[in-house]
Amino acid sequence: MPPHRFGVWAPKPSRLEIKLGNQRLGTETVEGWRFADADCAPDAEYQFVVDGKGVPDPRSQSQPGGVHANSKLVDHAAFQWTDQSWPGLRLDPSIVIYELHVGTFTPEGTFDSAVARLDHLVSLGIKAVEVMPVAEFSGTRGWGYDGVDLYAPHHAYGGPESFKRFVDECHARGLAVILDVVYNHLGPEGNYLDVYAPYFTDRYGTPWGRAVNLDDRDSDEVRAFICDNALMWLRDYHVDGFRLDAVHELLDLSAVHILEQLAARVHDFGRAAGKDVFLIG
Repeated sequence: MPPHRFGVWAPKPSRLEIKLGNQRLGTETVEGWRFADADCAPDAEYQFVVDGKGVPDPRSQSQPGGVHANSKLVDHAAFQWTDQSWPGLRLDPSIVIYELHVGTFTPEGTFDSAVARLDHLVSLGIKAVEVMPVAEFSGTRGWGYDGVDLYAPHHAYGGPESFKRFVDECHARGLAVILDVVYNHLGPEGNYLDVYAPYFTDRYGTPWGRAVNLDDRDSDEVRAFICDNALMWLRDYHVDGFRLDAVHELLDLSAVHILEQLAARVHDFGRAAGKDVFLIG
């Protein structure tokens, strides 16, 4: 197995290392990105050490110990999908969408336990399940709108593999999966993005805290962070589309608004995959 390449956009820190087990790995800097190669297990846990303080990876794929703990690698190629013939879902006015909160849909509050109730949704005539935000947030239960690790499915719901099983089982029953995503702000607890780079701007404000930097200095990388996140959910978790939270708070005076950029990237993915994908504002 070739070495894993760790990478993080981090122009702010004067020093950044990677803590991998008992190792401390130095990084090389290329245009604001820090890189290091390391031989490690495909599910290795690690932290970035930013100016002496260990913090999670901004693009962490898994946070099994919560928002302050180690990040964990995920081998997405290892999952055995069975939905290869699933064509996606084309939205029309007849589609009935069921909004689902994983934490309260069953007593167990997990992706796996939710699977047992999918047949009931099908019997009701539901065609798509809109899953309320699952990005890692502080604690074990919440609405999900205070997520801080946008690339990591919430550990208390079951984490990455469980979410894949949920999506696969939905598709097996003819149910599309719409994921509720929050790109207009991040929660306060466990939000370490600002120690790495200018992810936020004081040019605007939101009702929930600092505005995401979509049109200020160095905003290109922040916009890429958002678009890459959406593509990850489509590619690695096979979701069919997105419900974008509070789009009026995506404050952006760029020539190309972030919503236009995001829609273009998502629809390009769908065309390449031969699958209908969509965004709901």
